[in-house]
Amino acid sequence: MTTQVLLEVKDLKRHFDLGKNQTLKAVDGISFDIYQGETFGLVGESGCGKSTAGRTIMGLYTSTDGEVKYNGSNVHAMGEKERYNFLRNMQMIFQDPYASLNPRSTVFEIIAEPMEVHGLHKKKESMQRRVYQLLEDVGLNRDHANRYPHEFSGGQRQRIGIARALALDPDFIIADEPISALDVSVQAQVVKLLQKLQKEKGLTYLFIAHDLSMVKYISDRIGVMYLGHMVELTTSDELYANPLHPYTQALLSAIPIPDPDIEESRERILLQGELPSPINPPSGCVFRTRCAHAMDVCAQRKPAWKEQEPGHFVACHLYQ
Repeated sequence: MTTQVLLEVKDLKRHFDLGKNQTLKAVDGISFDIYQGETFGLVGESGCGKSTAGRTIMGLYTSTDGEVKYNGSNVHAMGEKERYNFLRNMQMIFQDPYASLNPRSTVFEIIAEPMEVHGLHKKKESMQRRVYQLLEDVGLNRDHANRYPHEFSGGQRQRIGIARALALDPDFIIADEPISALDVSVQAQVVKLLQKLQKEKGLTYLFIAHDLSMVKYISDRIGVMYLGHMVELTTSDELYANPLHPYTQALLSAIPIPDPDIEESRERILLQGELPSPINPPSGCVFRTRCAHAMDVCAQRKPAWKEQEPGHFVACHLYQ
């Protein structure tokens, strides 16, 4: 991993107008950088906005405000030709490996389609070699090329989705909860495959998930989101050893420990109440309604994004 910044996200917002003067603030001002060659994990409860953030970065959603820069170029200000070239470098692996694959197309057609759109491997033999190579790269074989998605298991379908994402030889991949729909044993296989491909091809990942234990395993750095806001960001090891934000502490306390003696004696942090609506979020700190450490200032003022320790950022009034 280098220290060269590949992706810059600055104060990114994605709001949805619901009509009747209602606005859903799915992503409400998040900032982070991703370095070339690293895996950046983005975690949080369902509904926190992490998948919306990924799709907005990719350009599948138009940003409401803020900026996304890829290799110094503003993604959301690109012209048609510039964006066409950009999409060769940034690809996405989707959460549901079945819904994201065309059931009427063969595996060969699914993987070949991006190359046809971008005018790559125009000769049939060259295209065939490339598809077969991609299938082998993800642990499948050429015999699978003429089958349809419904003939595969969930893990195999996700491998097909990964092969499709690799078809254009991208530098950066957004993996949007790529293992959440899979069995636990298959999850580990897919994560190991992603790590293997990263090492072989020099890929950079934005890995979106709600399972902190798996995110720690694959990520170099982790950003924690809550209700559209980034609340903490640091290296994977530091986050587990020294979580600062009460929300992060609660998430980590929910991870089971395989030692029954430790598991029985340790204290779980139980969050009170339900996740507030992003249509009508709490004033000040959005986490305050579920926080055991909430103070008067938490309702009055939004906490600033602060580097509490070198490389360890947090937004919480406990540290201000």
